[in-house]
Amino acid sequence: MKTSDFNFDLPEELIAQKPSGIRGNDKLMFLDKSTGKVFHYAMKDLVDLVEPGTLMVFNNSKVRRSRCYGIKTDTGREQEFMFLNQTSPEGNIWNTMVKGAKKVKPGNVYKFPDGSEGKIVSDSKNDGTEFRFIEFPFRITEVWFEKNGHIPLPPYIRREDDDTDSERYQTIYAKETGSAACPTAGLHFTEFVLEKLKEKNVDLEWITLHVGLGTFLPVRADNIEEHKMHEEFYTVPYDVAEKINSAKKEGRPVLAVGTTSVRTLESASDENGIVHGGTRSTNIFMYPGYKFKVVDQMFTNFHTPESTLIMLVSAFAGRENILNAYKIAVENRYRFFSYGDAMLIK
Repeated sequence: MKTSDFNFDLPEELIAQKPSGIRGNDKLMFLDKSTGKVFHYAMKDLVDLVEPGTLMVFNNSKVRRSRCYGIKTDTGREQEFMFLNQTSPEGNIWNTMVKGAKKVKPGNVYKFPDGSEGKIVSDSKNDGTEFRFIEFPFRITEVWFEKNGHIPLPPYIRREDDDTDSERYQTIYAKETGSAACPTAGLHFTEFVLEKLKEKNVDLEWITLHVGLGTFLPVRADNIEEHKMHEEFYTVPYDVAEKINSAKKEGRPVLAVGTTSVRTLESASDENGIVHGGTRSTNIFMYPGYKFKVVDQMFTNFHTPESTLIMLVSAFAGRENILNAYKIAVENRYRFFSYGDAMLIK
């Protein structure tokens, strides 16, 4: 299949630049994947659309303040770094993605807002993406990121992060720090909605996938089969794996909240659809033709054209169904991407 098969026309004004005024005050489209029909609701109606006995699985990863600015010590030039993951047992060397990579060379030293300095020690390139490894004289902790980092808003949000993003670009159940981008489907959920789901006898469980390059890097290949996903790390608690397997045996639907939850559950399952607990990495790439083994229903946002995410939801609901639903969403002025509206697919 061609990457261009997943393109669609999206007016720029429908790309949400800010969250809704109140968390959860969003539109909700319901897509019936068997018929392709769409229905229009609000997020407050979700509880009525989820059947009792459903097992909902959420990603509890927390966004790290991973976008950091350093000043090159010999020139005073500012450089933006996206910190991805540590690469040394001592925790003092980090893999970063940088803008203007050609100017960021081994030996360069950068000073960060708290006065700490890091030195570029090596570089690498993978699938057209440039990386730089930066070494500090001490272990980098979350305290360091709180002092020096910014919320890593995606590039289609054309503004700097502010105090609102510190709260609203995190899910209310975010717990395990490590993501370079938010698992944004969860942004729609409030304590009220979660409590109402519990009252309706809907089971809520949490897994962790730290969002990295595998989720948000663009597809550069013309043929999607040639695209290679980067690895991301996930954890499925053993008791959660048991509950998912029990739900499948009992014929109860498993509803994955967000594409990261989908990727985790499908990665953690064997060929028989049995989910195994533990911590592993995945580079799973789902596009039309993929056979889902665990996920029966999906709650998600509206995704960018030609992205791995729109390919994933197309694998789940059918490409024509998704593109038609997105066309209807544009006509009805739904808001797209991270801070946009939501879709339930059953």
